[in-house]
Amino acid sequence: MGKKEFHLRYGQGEVRFVLPEEQIFLEIAGKDCPAIRDISGAIRAALERPFDSPPLKELLRPTDKVAISVSDITRSWQRMDLVLPTLFDTIAQAGVPEDRITVLIVVGGHRLNSQAEMEQLCGKEVCRRVKVINHDARDLENMVYLGKTSRGTEVSINRIAAEADRIILTGGIIYHYMVGYGGGRKSVIPGFSSINTIRQNHLWAMGRELGSGSNPNAGSGKTRGNECHEDMMEIAGFVQPDFIVNVVPNAEGEFAGIFAGNWVSAWQEGTKLVDEIYGVEIPDLADIVIASAGGFPKDINLYQTGKTMDNASYAVKEGGAVIIVSECPDILEPPEFPQWFQYPSRLATERALREDFTIPGWVAWKEIECGDRATFIMVTLPQNAELVRKANMLPASTMEEALELARKACRTKEPRITLMPQGANTLPILTPSGQGRLLHHSTT
Repeated sequence: MGKKEFHLRYGQGEVRFVLPEEQIFLEIAGKDCPAIRDISGAIRAALERPFDSPPLKELLRPTDKVAISVSDITRSWQRMDLVLPTLFDTIAQAGVPEDRITVLIVVGGHRLNSQAEMEQLCGKEVCRRVKVINHDARDLENMVYLGKTSRGTEVSINRIAAEADRIILTGGIIYHYMVGYGGGRKSVIPGFSSINTIRQNHLWAMGRELGSGSNPNAGSGKTRGNECHEDMMEIAGFVQPDFIVNVVPNAEGEFAGIFAGNWVSAWQEGTKLVDEIYGVEIPDLADIVIASAGGFPKDINLYQTGKTMDNASYAVKEGGAVIIVSECPDILEPPEFPQWFQYPSRLATERALREDFTIPGWVAWKEIECGDRATFIMVTLPQNAELVRKANMLPASTMEEALELARKACRTKEPRITLMPQGANTLPILTPSGQGRLLHHSTT
């Protein structure tokens, strides 16, 4: 009986373990994609030859008031500090003076960003040259009401965006386990929308009635039929952004693609690259899935680990077991997140989430639901055991302990095991007929 050794990232280090070769079913990894080396040149080319839009400089007039969205510090991986200088050069070529440009840090429902964080996101030079301000979703006096979507969401947005002659969205596209993909319309909602608009829209990520849990249509890679996404598209349609610049990262976090132009079609082209890199077709489900969040900083806390848990759930049989490798040295961050595990019952948790929807609450709820499909076991620091149990998982301090628990849970003498070393990014797509990707990806 042959053995194979595996090394999975865990915090700043790794965990090592061996498995019987005949039990190894799949090793799921994203596609290698080379990084763009001439970033400024690639950005210039994207601005000059955009998708379904005139070049950016042809859209602008010297008298225009221009609002540019930049995602907040929780999305610093997007590296807009590398994009904005070239973007500003193009705006200058159109004759727009810098005093008519405002960069809006689109925090959505998150906390406001500090000056130091703004400089990290945009670059010190950009912060010196133009006005850079936080969007405050709770400052309702500075919101402008635009109307209601077909689903009844009341749409109010930041006054700066509402009064701008031109709106340029920037951001990044990865899988998002509520609305299919990040990027695109998310700069508008939750980006610079009011807190009331955000809460009304995000409630579509839940089932219709109390007790039904999350909406099964809200998931990674899924847009068609995803009510939350479709409502977002309507909200962004009220705004009609003039131009978009979105990036797609490779597995190392470097730019793999730059997509500029029409706010719908340029974003859709970017989602196709996300599918190509991170959507991994699998022929069947496994008895046991072993998934690493990818080490620091992806496993810095339980909140971030939710992405890995959700992705792993697509690869395991119902009633099987999932081992999550995640150190979580800051397991109690962000402060709101652990509070969602304090309710006396599942129904009480769901009721609270419906009454005051927040993203940390949604992540907590999704983690709890993961444990309904399979037994989730987390290899983590011993001091994290209490919160891990509250999240509907079993804690383990070693991989050997986790494997023993997993084998007992799946009740199979010789379980099929799937490995996911890049669990936070890779999405398993079940394709027994080779057509499964069409079930997830939509261009609408």
